[in-house]
Amino acid sequence: MMLKQFVFLCTALTLVGQPAQAESSEWLVKVGAHQVRPDHDNGSLAGGAFKTEVDDSSRPTVTVEYFVNDSFGIELLASMPFRHDFTLNGVAAGSTKQLPPTLSAQYHFNPSGMISPFVGAGINYTLFFQEKTTGPLAGSSVHFKDSVGLALHAGVDYKLSDKWLASIDMRWIQIDTKASVNGAPVGKVNIDPWVLGAALGYRF
Repeated sequence: MMLKQFVFLCTALTLVGQPAQAESSEWLVKVGAHQVRPDHDNGSLAGGAFKTEVDDSSRPTVTVEYFVNDSFGIELLASMPFRHDFTLNGVAAGSTKQLPPTLSAQYHFNPSGMISPFVGAGINYTLFFQEKTTGPLAGSSVHFKDSVGLALHAGVDYKLSDKWLASIDMRWIQIDTKASVNGAPVGKVNIDPWVLGAALGYRF
């Protein structure tokens, strides 16, 4: 529901965007920061014995987008590693780091205007590494399997000059990982986060 409301707002903003000289640049680079906010219900492990919760994480990010034409682009999202603590039945049990490169096809409304909303969809690959354990899992080896899933994207660019822009955006990413403890499968963790961010962009 949040994504539908945000896309509706982005589309409405095209009505107030001020016209500007057409932009012929083919590349757009954005540098900013994003917060990964996992779903509130992350599932349970060991046959339902342990309710799992994964916390939020914020890191610097960079996106590179190639424009096929004024409205259509292909974007790659990269970031510093996100670090997430996780709990079992409310007790701190460990942490993991993850990298979530995401490739999206995007459509930009009002691309030559001062305000240009955009929407996109693509695929995400999340790599988990450096798992650590504590509390009920202290001394155990935990592993989270890499995840491949759908990614949806919406945002707004605000033109600052012919080359510079400011941007806010949100994504929903399907991230489901299979967990194992000491090599034995214990279940699946459904992270499925909203990813909220802001960035400064440059076109060339």
